[in-house]
Amino acid sequence: MLILDLAWRDLLRDRFFLLCNVAVMVGILVPLLLLFGVKNGVYQALIGEMLADPANLQIDTAGNGSFTEADLAGLHDWPEIAFLTPKVRGQFDYMNVRAAGGGRIVTALVVPSGAGDPTLPEGIGLAEGEVAVSARLARLLELSEGQAVQLISQAEGRPRQLLLVAHIAAVLDDAAVAGRSVLAPYPLLDVIEAFYDSYALPDYGITAGRDLAERTPVYEGVRVYAHRLEDVAPLQARIEAALDIATVARTRDIEALLDLGRKLNMALGLTAALAALGLGAALVLGFWSEVARKRVVLAGIALIGVPGRALALFPVAQALMTAVLGLALSFAAYGLAGRLAGRLFGDGLPGEAALAVIGPGQGALICGAVLGLVLLASGGAAWAAQQLDPASVLREGT
Repeated sequence: MLILDLAWRDLLRDRFFLLCNVAVMVGILVPLLLLFGVKNGVYQALIGEMLADPANLQIDTAGNGSFTEADLAGLHDWPEIAFLTPKVRGQFDYMNVRAAGGGRIVTALVVPSGAGDPTLPEGIGLAEGEVAVSARLARLLELSEGQAVQLISQAEGRPRQLLLVAHIAAVLDDAAVAGRSVLAPYPLLDVIEAFYDSYALPDYGITAGRDLAERTPVYEGVRVYAHRLEDVAPLQARIEAALDIATVARTRDIEALLDLGRKLNMALGLTAALAALGLGAALVLGFWSEVARKRVVLAGIALIGVPGRALALFPVAQALMTAVLGLALSFAAYGLAGRLAGRLFGDGLPGEAALAVIGPGQGALICGAVLGLVLLASGGAAWAAQQLDPASVLREGT
């Protein structure tokens, strides 16, 4: 298009004014980009550190509740819940543990688990006869993946011990589970509870006791994991209201971090708004003065047959070309500044995370916002160009 070609050639001819407008953009955008990148980098590092510990997504019921399957059935459909399992009564979730064929026995907490449990390594679902053990328990008993382990218990009044044999599907990291713990599918804990309740368990060699068919499972509570950190507080409140029981979660720490993110966004948004006002005002005056300075040139273009509407595109095209160049230089300068800041101040971030981070989507939104601001700023200049009377301008020029 002729008007675009003329606008580009005119920009190259008046390089000084082009560089002035680009310098204004770079001077305002680079500090904002760096602030935004550092906010993202630090906040994402903190969020990542919190998500690295699955316990931050966990909600446990506290106290001695009494729930049936019907009481808990609705919870399985809640979209905020990533994983849910019922819990047996607290006095029945400890077992003596030893390696199969080993001599040393230690007491460990047996935790209900299963497929989808964030505590488990990815791909581990704990099929029937499989368990996962904590790192501390593995060190004490010299356990490893694939090894057989025995869970042993003795209840008062029972003539025989309960002996359960399982294979270790995973040894968990210290960060995943603390202390001496065994994560097992809930049916295994249900067997333990039935043993303590004096039911017969023929499959495990215990024939004396009440008929297991008469047993109605009763759950003390639930062990729940939320999908996201933002879901923990509302999900905790919803569980407490639905089950009328107290719960335990790291809600205070999570809310403090999320509140920090909200406050950082507000501060950055206010700073960006003020910077946008300043940049917009500078660009409006700059583009308007450019039209005033180039009145004779624009009048000459109009005389060769370019209509007023097309003439209005002249300052708009130059403004957008200036913006594209300014954005390119701003992001290049941000990249250099971000690397320098990372070397100077990024050593303290967890997991060697980058100090300044701007994702592709965020970068696209920033470019779109800047181009929109430039387009608005050039509107006044476009209107002034469209109102030019070529004959009058040329008479004044002569």
